[in-house]
Amino acid sequence: MKKVIVKCKVHDRDRFESKLEGVDLEFSPIYWQHDRVFVPRGYKGRHNYPRLVMRTEMHAIDEPPKYLLSLRRHIEDSGIDIIEDTPVTDYEGMVNIILQLGFKQFGEVSRRRQEITMSDSTMLYLDILDDDNSVFAKIETVLKEKDPAILVKHELISTLRSFGETDVIESTYFEL
Repeated sequence: MKKVIVKCKVHDRDRFESKLEGVDLEFSPIYWQHDRVFVPRGYKGRHNYPRLVMRTEMHAIDEPPKYLLSLRRHIEDSGIDIIEDTPVTDYEGMVNIILQLGFKQFGEVSRRRQEITMSDSTMLYLDILDDDNSVFAKIETVLKEKDPAILVKHELISTLRSFGETDVIESTYFEL
């Protein structure tokens, strides 16, 4: 699936949420995610290399966690992210396969996340990183076949700006 993803640092969470509520947008309950990021040997940032992300997701303490393997590739010159997600039942077994394929662990990120479905193809997330409690808004949309990525990216940035957020971040969370 091809997506355009834009994120920004949120400096005043209460103000941001208040602006969203002002247009009848309300976040889902908070859930927890933990990502272990794996990259191929010789990985260089900003060179279109694929990343494998093993995600653990917990929505409630009385429910079992969900595991997901995500293949992610950011195509730098187009601004498009190619993402393929696969549910996983054996987390440790999948990590061993990833390592046997020659990938190495590059980073880890834990966050508390809330989400808003803005349309059938657009999601808005509010992420609170566990290591330093910094807050980010992330908006992503699935590209349709003829959508020009650069125009979609500008629309997503405009959407974030309409909620008072201008500090766009190009890096992934594990690179921050």
